[in-house]
Amino acid sequence: MTTYILRRIFSSLPVLFGILFATFALARLIPGDPCRAILGEKATHQACEIFIHEHGLDKPILHQFVIYVGEVARGDFGVSFRFSKPVAELIIERLPTTIELGLSALFLSVIVGIPLGVISAIRHNSWIDVLTMVWANIGVSMPVFWLGLMLAYVFALLLKDTPFWLPPSGRLTAGIVAVPFTTVWGVQVPETGFGRNLVDFITRMNVLNAILSANWKLLGDAIKHLILPSLALSTIPMAIIARMARSSMLEVLGQDYVRTARAKGLPYFKVVTKHAFRNALLPLVTVIGLSLGGLMGGAVLTETIFGLSGIGRMMYDSITARDYGIVQAFTVVIAIVFVFLNLIVDISYAYLDPRIRLE
Repeated sequence: MTTYILRRIFSSLPVLFGILFATFALARLIPGDPCRAILGEKATHQACEIFIHEHGLDKPILHQFVIYVGEVARGDFGVSFRFSKPVAELIIERLPTTIELGLSALFLSVIVGIPLGVISAIRHNSWIDVLTMVWANIGVSMPVFWLGLMLAYVFALLLKDTPFWLPPSGRLTAGIVAVPFTTVWGVQVPETGFGRNLVDFITRMNVLNAILSANWKLLGDAIKHLILPSLALSTIPMAIIARMARSSMLEVLGQDYVRTARAKGLPYFKVVTKHAFRNALLPLVTVIGLSLGGLMGGAVLTETIFGLSGIGRMMYDSITARDYGIVQAFTVVIAIVFVFLNLIVDISYAYLDPRIRLE
């Protein structure tokens, strides 16, 4: 198993390098002048020359890329043009919001999509199956930005005077403060270094911080603010997971060993859960793993619509402002998440089907 994992890790390195190069090149091919996007349209020619020289944009592109790769290898993603702060600090500030949103959307996708797909397969060609597939087709086709706006309109405006009202933007209600769990329990944390960064990262995930600090009011408010963006973001992967679960279960339920188990008199529930479902998991693992990566990318629109301060919102603003450092760093982070999830999926495959380890 160790050899298999190492082989998969090394095979991922060329993918990361290719993504790094493509992102670096595409960021510079975006029409527009980063100097005037940052300093304003009335910036003088001399001011732009100074800006370009200070940020190394006057060097040949290949030279810039070599310098950038060396910096990334040391964990340095450069400095943001707009904020004049290291991009790594901005990642630590914004990434927890996106991870919290992505995991919430994936949780909804899995707990709804898999049961619907399994029930649809068991009740094949019934009204439940037809309704599920109609819903799945609609869900796959529905744009996230349109659904997000409709959810905000219905739950924040039409239902504003009912118990079903939900906040259309933000992460917490005004007046509710997310006190770090270390402060609640009196834990001493270093002022700088990895420990400080880890605590800050966890603290910015409001749900996890609320659980660790046993602040149930904060937990309820954080979940309430997550419902609408998570629901909007989860619709497409939920529909895909439901369709994949249905097709996988239909294929497995038609196998000889399932018919044999039923012929032996085993309860149908046990046949479905113990014999059929586990063997239907292989394609589902792939879809679920890749869905989380897709949710990270889809967060760009969702965070913009619901006013969340994650990497998706900052990515959108940085593309508009031609802030190359943030665009490159956040794209690389999302790519690393994709590669890491692919690795987890491959390891899960090897665990679920030992024959894969021997290939």
